Amino acid sequence: MYQKLDESKSTSLLGKYIKVFLVVTLYWIISILTVFVNKHLLSSDTVSLEAPLFVTWFQCVVSAVICFIASLLGRHFPSLVNFPEDDAFIGVVYLNSRCEQFMFKICWCGFLLCWPFFNHRFQYVAGFMLGVNQESQTLTFSLQGTIFGILGSLALALYSIQTKKSLQYVNQEVWLLSYYNNLYSSLLFLPLIILNGELEAIITYKSLYEFWFIFIMLAGGLCGFAIGFVTTLQIKVTSPLTHTISGTAKACAQTVLATHWYQDKKSFLWWTSNAIVLLASAAYTKVKQLEMQRQHRSSAAFSPLDKRVIQAKR
Repeated sequence: MYQKLDESKSTSLLGKYIKVFLVVTLYWIISILTVFVNKHLLSSDTVSLEAPLFVTWFQCVVSAVICFIASLLGRHFPSLVNFPEDDAFIGVVYLNSRCEQFMFKICWCGFLLCWPFFNHRFQYVAGFMLGVNQESQTLTFSLQGTIFGILGSLALALYSIQTKKSLQYVNQEVWLLSYYNNLYSSLLFLPLIILNGELEAIITYKSLYEFWFIFIMLAGGLCGFAIGFVTTLQIKVTSPLTHTISGTAKACAQTVLATHWYQDKKSFLWWTSNAIVLLASAAYTKVKQLEMQRQHRSSAAFSPLDKRVIQAKR
C-alpha cells in the first residue's frame, strides 16, 4: 500500500529532474496563491477580522477534515485514493500569520527571504539585509512584522528538518503526515486563541455567518491544506535545505509579483537585494543538479548483480 522514498532507484536521470521540477513548480504555484489569499483574510479592509490565530486554526481544521474524508474514501475506493507532528508546524503557521498581519502590502513577502539565514547561506543573508535596509526607508516597514518573520523562518527551518525525520515513521506517506500535523495543530491552537484574546473579536464579528466570509474562509482552508501537502511533498523528494532555498526563490518571485500587483515603486538597491537572492538560488540549483548527476552515475556504475554480491559480502 505504501511506497517508499527510495522507490525511484531505477528511474532515469531525466525522470528525476522532471519529478523534482514538477513538485517544486506545484509548490510555487500553490504557495503564491496561498500568500495572496491569506493576505486578504488577515489584513484586508473587506474582512477586517483581528483574529489571525482563528483564521489559521480554521485552515488546520479544514485540512484535517479533508484528510479524514480522504481516508474514508481510501477505504471504499482504494484504487482511487491512497491514504494510509508537531510543535514546529505550530510555530511556522503562527509566526508567519503574525508576520503577515503586521506587514503592509508586499513587505511580508520580502521577509520570507530570511529563511536560509538559519541554514548558513551568506548570499541570502546579504540579500535579505539589503532588502530590510531598503524597506526601513519606506512606510511598508514594520519592526514587529520583521521579528515575527525571522522567528517564523526559524520555525520553518526546524519544521523542514522534523518533517524529513518524521516521514520515515509514517512509511513516507505525505497524506498521513499532513493529517497528523493538522489534527494536532487544530487542538493546540485552541488555547492559543484564548490566550491571545481573540474570542471577543470572533464572537462580535458581524459577518461571521455571512456566505461571503464562510466562502473565503473555506477557500483559505483549501489553500492551507494544499500548501501543507505540497510542502511535505517537496521536502520528501528533495531535502529540508532545498525546500528552504526553493521557498526563498519563490518569495523573491512573489515579492516582484506583489510589487506589480500593488503598483509599488522600489529603489535600485531593493531590486538588487532580490537579484542577489535569485542568483544565489540559481547557483544552489546548479550545485544540486551536479550532485544528482554524480549520484545517478555512481548508482548506475554497479549492475544489480554487483550490488547483490556486495550486499552478500557485507
